[in-house]
Amino acid sequence: MNHINIEIKARCFHPEKVEAFLLSNGARYVGLDHQKDTYFQVPAGRLKLRQGNIENSLIYYQRPNQEGPKQSDFSLSKITDGVATEAVLSKALGVKVVVDKYRKIFYIDNVKFHLDEVPGLGSFVEIEAGNLADPSKTVEDLQGQCRYYMEAFSIADADLVHHSYSDMLLAL
Repeated sequence: MNHINIEIKARCFHPEKVEAFLLSNGARYVGLDHQKDTYFQVPAGRLKLRQGNIENSLIYYQRPNQEGPKQSDFSLSKITDGVATEAVLSKALGVKVVVDKYRKIFYIDNVKFHLDEVPGLGSFVEIEAGNLADPSKTVEDLQGQCRYYMEAFSIADADLVHHSYSDMLLAL
């Protein structure tokens, strides 16, 4: 099934303040997930296998590297045997890069928040306003939600990150 997210990623110099805001505004804390994202060689878009103690999915997405909130069109499939799936996809497609991170996951309604710690890259906050739970949400609705939380978290334009963690690691 295809879904739409409007998302931002920003350097986070005060994760404890973002977490305090989320909890004081009724966010549901899902937990701390140690995630291994394996990106595979594909001709267009991105294909990653996420293996974690909370989230385990195969995700294909297309998203531009651009400033500000950006649209991500994605397809997702839950995975029950990540090791076997990784082995098959590695043989068939080849591995592009692996991103290992620690992610605190929160939700407020249809908006998902990540507080990420990526070794070698630093601390980040991600805001993902999506229509997965509510397909009636328009792109404009989702963009408005992202902008609201950017202001609430005091995210400056200079803090925005336009590339994925995979691109950032490949550039090191």
